[in-house]
Amino acid sequence: MKTKIALITGGSRGLGKDMALNIAKLGHDVVITYHSNKTAAQEVVAEIEKTGQKAKAFQLDTSDITKFNAFFEVLSSYLNEVNGSPNFDFLINNAGTGIYTPFTETTEEQFDEMFNIHLKGVYFLTQKALNYLNDGGRIINISSGLARFTFPNSSAYASMKGAVEVFTRYLAKELGHRGIAANVIAPGAIATDFGGGENKNNEQKRKALTSVTALGRVGEPEDIGGVVAFLCTEDAKWINGQRIEVSGGVLL
Repeated sequence: MKTKIALITGGSRGLGKDMALNIAKLGHDVVITYHSNKTAAQEVVAEIEKTGQKAKAFQLDTSDITKFNAFFEVLSSYLNEVNGSPNFDFLINNAGTGIYTPFTETTEEQFDEMFNIHLKGVYFLTQKALNYLNDGGRIINISSGLARFTFPNSSAYASMKGAVEVFTRYLAKELGHRGIAANVIAPGAIATDFGGGENKNNEQKRKALTSVTALGRVGEPEDIGGVVAFLCTEDAKWINGQRIEVSGGVLL
């Protein structure tokens, strides 16, 4: 059976790293992108290679759509070299940053940053990727619990994630003729360095989140990666156009 390949944006740390490791455990090869931390990305590659799977990391600013053509040229060249085909099977749009700023203080620059990386970048990276995504493949977009429930100071970020959820349903509808399924994973609060590490280091916020989460804790990266990996299995082939929240039951 031919080995399948996953492309994960923002795969050098946090949720993306855990996704990459879990997908590799399934026997798939992995390509990750990183924004600036090449060292961390290479560590993920080395960890995946220890499992016997192929892995590669490429630098990419997913908020800059002018870089996408060059990125896919490099990616397709690499895949041709190692696999004899420029195509891959799974696209996981994970890269992102966050801001915690009240709506009344959010600047146009901050809004544009959220828009470019979480919506415009995802939209057009996916569009470019379709030239290389195998029929029968999967697209997994990463949203946020904040698209369902509301905490102050995340209006710009959460608005883009809400848009990504709508976009994903359109992908599922319009790509069904190619057998491509598109779904959204919406993590709850996860203890990573994302957004300045608020959910890892802000004890007041952690206590508040714990008190409204049915399973009684803040999430960890390893709570998410396995679910994303599951969507890359044959068992998940009939899941399409869905939003799957992975939050431990927050604000039920």
